[in-house]
Amino acid sequence: MAINLKRSSALAADGVKLLVYGQAGAGKTSLIKTLPNPVVLSAEGGLLSIADADVPYIEISSMDDLREAYVWLRDSAEAKAFQSVALDSISEVAEVVLNAEKKATKDGRSAYGEMNSTMTELIRSFRDLPGLHVYMSAKLEKLQDEMGKVMYGPSMPGKTLSQSLPYFFDEVLALRVEKDAEGQSQRALMCDSDGAWLAKDRSGKLAAWEAPDLGEIINKIGGKK
Repeated sequence: MAINLKRSSALAADGVKLLVYGQAGAGKTSLIKTLPNPVVLSAEGGLLSIADADVPYIEISSMDDLREAYVWLRDSAEAKAFQSVALDSISEVAEVVLNAEKKATKDGRSAYGEMNSTMTELIRSFRDLPGLHVYMSAKLEKLQDEMGKVMYGPSMPGKTLSQSLPYFFDEVLALRVEKDAEGQSQRALMCDSDGAWLAKDRSGKLAAWEAPDLGEIINKIGGKK
């Protein structure tokens, strides 16, 4: 069998894959405007915040919609005009999948198990789309451990999927909204965990805090423009 040697330096040329989570109203959808030439797969229907950007989008209301969108992104000549794809949000996509599974079976545990398997396959498939930057947004989940310590991370239906989601991405960023010294709200992307908020940057090229501009973050990491 012939061995196909590759170079790790070429990985960024295949696109940067990012997961960003945050509370409702933090501006996760607005971040789409900062992506290089994006197309949006919208499962939330809340795209008013990017209406001024005139970004093309595909409504996702079923698994068939999602699968058709994936094939279109992977195979069509039209899709090659885009540099980025945004799934807004992956939490809502999982809810669509879970509702479909609940209708197909009366066993709740089986529905969650099938949803977990389906979402794992979908996340990997979209994440590995060649030549595209991939941005997935997720809702915020607040948890308490056995000692009562509060933890924040991305939210998905089902504990197993919530825990496994961050492992699919090299870049997991928390979109935070905090008050500055003058009491004004400031938005920033947290790129390094502080023990309470989950975040990671495997590229090692981001500061602990970055401005909410995904295009700049992609450039820092070294993804192709």
